[in-house]
Amino acid sequence: MGNALGGRKKTAKVMMVDGSTFKVKPPVHVMTVLRDHPGHALLDADKVQRLGLLGRPLELDAPLKPGKLYFLVELRRLRDPGRSSCTAWSGELQSGAGERLENLRHSRRSISDLSRARWSFSVETEETKDGTVRLRMRLPKAQVEKLMQESKNTAEAAHKIMQLCAPKDVEQPTDVGQIKEKRTRFLATPDVIIA
Repeated sequence: MGNALGGRKKTAKVMMVDGSTFKVKPPVHVMTVLRDHPGHALLDADKVQRLGLLGRPLELDAPLKPGKLYFLVELRRLRDPGRSSCTAWSGELQSGAGERLENLRHSRRSISDLSRARWSFSVETEETKDGTVRLRMRLPKAQVEKLMQESKNTAEAAHKIMQLCAPKDVEQPTDVGQIKEKRTRFLATPDVIIA
Protein backbone atom coordinates (compact mmCIF):
# COMPACT_ATOMS: atom_id res chain seq x y z
CA MET A 1 0.00 0.00 0.00
CA GLY A 2 1.23 3.37 -0.88
CA ASN A 3 0.38 6.90 -0.12
CA ALA A 4 -2.27 8.45 -2.30
CA LEU A 5 -2.79 12.12 -2.68
CA GLY A 6 -6.17 13.02 -4.04
CA GLY A 7 -6.35 16.16 -6.06
CA ARG A 8 -9.50 18.22 -6.26
CA LYS A 9 -10.49 20.23 -9.23
CA LYS A 10 -9.16 23.67 -8.56
CA THR A 11 -11.12 25.56 -11.19
CA ALA A 12 -14.74 26.45 -11.72
CA LYS A 13 -16.10 26.03 -15.23
CA VAL A 14 -18.34 28.69 -16.79
CA MET A 15 -20.34 27.70 -19.88
CA MET A 16 -21.88 30.19 -22.26
CA VAL A 17 -25.11 29.71 -24.23
CA ASP A 18 -23.23 28.91 -27.45
CA GLY A 19 -21.47 25.99 -25.72
CA SER A 20 -18.04 27.54 -25.28
CA THR A 21 -16.51 27.28 -21.82
CA PHE A 22 -13.84 29.01 -19.86
CA LYS A 23 -12.33 28.23 -16.48
CA VAL A 24 -11.74 30.55 -13.57
CA LYS A 25 -9.54 29.89 -10.56
CA PRO A 26 -11.15 30.43 -7.16
CA PRO A 27 -11.26 32.44 -4.98
CA VAL A 28 -13.30 34.48 -7.43
CA HIS A 29 -16.71 36.11 -7.12
CA VAL A 30 -19.54 36.43 -9.62
CA MET A 31 -18.80 40.15 -9.98
CA THR A 32 -15.33 39.52 -11.43
CA VAL A 33 -16.71 37.14 -14.09
CA LEU A 34 -19.51 39.54 -15.04
CA ARG A 35 -17.08 42.46 -15.53
CA ASP A 36 -16.04 40.99 -18.87
CA HIS A 37 -19.65 40.19 -19.85
CA PRO A 38 -22.01 43.11 -19.24
CA GLY A 39 -25.71 42.36 -19.54
CA HIS A 40 -25.23 38.74 -18.49
CA ALA A 41 -25.91 36.76 -15.31
CA LEU A 42 -24.43 33.61 -13.79
CA LEU A 43 -26.67 30.66 -12.94
CA ASP A 44 -25.76 27.56 -10.97
CA ALA A 45 -25.88 24.39 -13.10
CA ASP A 46 -27.98 22.54 -10.50
CA LYS A 47 -30.63 25.28 -10.57
CA VAL A 48 -30.63 25.29 -14.38
CA GLN A 49 -31.13 21.52 -14.40
CA ARG A 50 -34.14 21.80 -12.07
CA LEU A 51 -35.71 25.09 -13.14
CA GLY A 52 -34.32 25.87 -16.56
CA LEU A 53 -33.69 29.54 -17.25
CA LEU A 54 -36.30 30.49 -14.65
CA GLY A 55 -33.74 30.00 -11.90
CA ARG A 56 -32.55 33.04 -10.02
CA PRO A 57 -29.11 34.38 -10.93
CA LEU A 58 -26.33 34.24 -8.37
CA GLU A 59 -25.68 37.28 -6.22
CA LEU A 60 -22.79 39.52 -7.28
CA ASP A 61 -20.80 38.81 -4.12
CA ALA A 62 -21.33 35.02 -4.22
CA PRO A 63 -18.10 33.02 -4.49
CA LEU A 64 -17.62 30.49 -7.27
CA LYS A 65 -16.86 27.05 -5.85
CA PRO A 66 -14.10 24.91 -7.38
CA GLY A 67 -15.20 21.93 -9.44
CA LYS A 68 -18.69 23.31 -10.12
CA LEU A 69 -20.31 24.31 -13.39
CA TYR A 70 -21.98 27.67 -13.94
CA PHE A 71 -23.94 29.05 -16.89
CA LEU A 72 -23.45 32.55 -18.27
CA VAL A 73 -26.75 33.74 -19.78
CA GLU A 74 -27.89 37.04 -21.19
CA LEU A 75 -30.35 38.97 -19.06
CA ARG A 76 -33.78 39.51 -20.52
CA ARG A 77 -34.59 42.98 -21.61
CA LEU A 78 -36.58 44.85 -19.05
CA ARG A 79 -40.26 45.16 -19.84
CA ASP A 80 -42.01 48.46 -20.28
CA PRO A 81 -42.42 50.07 -16.85
CA GLY A 82 -46.07 50.93 -17.59
CA ARG A 83 -46.91 47.31 -18.31
CA SER A 84 -47.48 44.95 -15.41
CA SER A 85 -45.80 41.58 -15.21
CA CYS A 86 -47.95 38.54 -15.89
CA THR A 87 -45.58 36.04 -14.33
CA ALA A 88 -45.63 34.85 -10.75
CA TRP A 89 -42.88 33.22 -8.72
CA SER A 90 -43.89 30.43 -6.40
CA GLY A 91 -40.43 29.50 -5.18
CA GLU A 92 -38.29 26.59 -6.31
CA LEU A 93 -40.02 23.58 -7.78
CA GLN A 94 -39.67 20.47 -5.68
CA SER A 95 -39.49 18.07 -8.62
CA GLY A 96 -36.53 17.70 -10.92
CA ALA A 97 -36.56 17.73 -14.68
CA GLY A 98 -36.57 13.93 -14.81
CA GLU A 99 -39.61 13.73 -12.55
CA ARG A 100 -41.47 16.32 -14.61
CA LEU A 101 -40.70 14.35 -17.78
CA GLU A 102 -41.91 11.14 -16.14
CA ASN A 103 -45.14 12.85 -15.03
CA LEU A 104 -45.67 14.08 -18.58
CA ARG A 105 -45.23 10.54 -19.91
CA HIS A 106 -47.73 9.21 -17.36
CA SER A 107 -50.28 11.88 -18.20
CA ARG A 108 -50.02 11.14 -21.91
CA ARG A 109 -50.28 7.43 -21.26
CA SER A 110 -53.37 7.84 -19.09
CA ILE A 111 -55.04 9.86 -21.85
CA SER A 112 -54.31 7.13 -24.36
CA ASP A 113 -55.65 4.53 -21.91
CA LEU A 114 -58.93 6.46 -21.76
CA SER A 115 -59.26 6.42 -25.52
CA ARG A 116 -58.56 2.70 -25.51
CA ALA A 117 -61.31 2.16 -22.92
CA ARG A 118 -64.00 2.86 -25.53
CA TRP A 119 -63.69 -0.41 -27.37
CA SER A 120 -64.92 -0.57 -30.89
CA PHE A 121 -66.29 -3.67 -32.49
CA SER A 122 -67.71 -4.46 -35.88
CA VAL A 123 -70.57 -6.78 -36.77
CA GLU A 124 -71.24 -8.23 -40.22
CA THR A 125 -74.23 -10.40 -41.08
CA GLU A 126 -74.72 -12.71 -44.07
CA GLU A 127 -77.88 -14.58 -44.98
CA THR A 128 -77.43 -17.89 -46.79
CA LYS A 129 -79.81 -19.63 -49.24
CA ASP A 130 -81.22 -22.02 -46.66
CA GLY A 131 -82.30 -19.14 -44.38
CA THR A 132 -79.53 -19.31 -41.79
CA VAL A 133 -77.84 -16.12 -40.72
CA ARG A 134 -74.11 -15.99 -40.31
CA LEU A 135 -72.86 -13.43 -37.82
CA ARG A 136 -69.25 -12.27 -37.95
CA MET A 137 -67.98 -10.12 -35.07
CA ARG A 138 -64.68 -8.47 -34.42
CA LEU A 139 -64.07 -7.72 -30.77
CA PRO A 140 -60.83 -6.60 -29.14
CA LYS A 141 -59.02 -9.45 -27.45
CA ALA A 142 -58.85 -7.59 -24.14
CA GLN A 143 -62.62 -7.13 -24.12
CA VAL A 144 -63.25 -10.83 -24.84
CA GLU A 145 -60.86 -11.84 -22.05
CA LYS A 146 -62.61 -9.46 -19.66
CA LEU A 147 -66.04 -10.88 -20.57
CA MET A 148 -64.77 -14.45 -20.11
CA GLN A 149 -63.32 -13.67 -16.67
CA GLU A 150 -66.50 -11.93 -15.50
CA SER A 151 -68.72 -14.79 -16.68
CA LYS A 152 -69.38 -17.98 -14.77
CA ASN A 153 -69.52 -20.17 -17.86
CA THR A 154 -69.33 -19.92 -21.64
CA ALA A 155 -73.10 -19.61 -22.04
CA GLU A 156 -73.14 -16.48 -19.88
CA ALA A 157 -70.18 -15.07 -21.84
CA ALA A 158 -72.00 -15.75 -25.11
CA HIS A 159 -75.09 -13.98 -23.73
CA LYS A 160 -73.00 -10.91 -22.82
CA ILE A 161 -71.44 -10.87 -26.28
CA MET A 162 -74.91 -11.05 -27.84
CA GLN A 163 -75.96 -8.07 -25.72
CA LEU A 164 -73.06 -6.15 -27.21
CA CYS A 165 -74.26 -7.00 -30.71
CA ALA A 166 -77.90 -6.12 -30.09
CA PRO A 167 -78.88 -2.90 -31.82
CA LYS A 168 -78.64 0.04 -29.48
CA ASP A 169 -81.57 1.93 -30.99
CA VAL A 170 -84.18 -0.74 -30.15
CA GLU A 171 -85.98 0.25 -26.97
CA GLN A 172 -85.76 -2.22 -24.15
CA PRO A 173 -89.12 -3.19 -22.61
CA THR A 174 -89.64 -1.45 -19.31
CA ASP A 175 -91.74 -2.57 -16.40
CA VAL A 176 -95.08 -0.81 -16.52
CA GLY A 177 -95.58 -0.88 -12.75
CA GLN A 178 -92.30 0.84 -11.97
CA ILE A 179 -91.94 4.58 -12.33
CA LYS A 180 -88.44 6.00 -12.22
CA GLU A 181 -87.89 8.63 -9.61
CA LYS A 182 -86.53 11.83 -11.02
CA ARG A 183 -83.28 12.66 -9.31
CA THR A 184 -81.91 16.13 -9.03
CA ARG A 185 -78.54 17.35 -7.98
CA PHE A 186 -79.97 19.67 -5.38
CA LEU A 187 -81.70 18.78 -2.14
CA ALA A 188 -85.38 19.53 -1.87
CA THR A 189 -86.07 22.61 0.24
CA PRO A 190 -88.22 22.03 3.31
CA ASP A 191 -91.65 23.69 3.54
CA VAL A 192 -90.94 25.09 7.00
CA ILE A 193 -87.57 26.48 7.96
CA ILE A 194 -86.84 26.28 11.67
CA ALA A 195 -84.55 29.02 12.84
